Amino acid sequence: MNLDELIAGCKENDLKSQAAVYQLFSAKFFGVCMKYSSSYAEAQDNLQDGFLIIFEKIKQYSGKGSFEGWAKRIMINNALQKFRGQRYLEVVNENIPDETEIDLDDDSVSLDFLMKIIQELPERYRLCFSLYVLDGYSHNEISEMLNIATGTTKSNLARARMILKEKIDLHTGKKSAIALQ
Repeated sequence: MNLDELIAGCKENDLKSQAAVYQLFSAKFFGVCMKYSSSYAEAQDNLQDGFLIIFEKIKQYSGKGSFEGWAKRIMINNALQKFRGQRYLEVVNENIPDETEIDLDDDSVSLDFLMKIIQELPERYRLCFSLYVLDGYSHNEISEMLNIATGTTKSNLARARMILKEKIDLHTGKKSAIALQ
């Protein structure tokens, strides 16, 4: 079956089609969930909840644009839903630090290490960092998604970069040199 046939089956609540769509996208979407979760277990929960929402709302998918993009947006929104409107995401002082550059020597830091230290960031910093750096959202879009001020997203991103830079420098034993943007 091709993707269009699987989507049509999902719209009819066909369990085999749903299982096939899950198999097709679960690994990729788990990576998305990991970026927005503080643990492996939380990412698993977000993945399962995200697929439930996708299958619940699949009749809204009109076939225009990429199904994967539509579903990815649902995954991200699901992971962010619990953070929306929570006051702890706001930063009292919105003085935005200078842009922090993180320079990496390709051999000094593994992808696993980077994912680990990104997951260790405080929630508000990790969300802003992941949305901006890893998924390419603008500060205005992040502001709307998290229901916080644009200045707060910029401040949270700058602080996330500072923390990551410190951890990378500590890990490598030297000052980092290539921008992580």
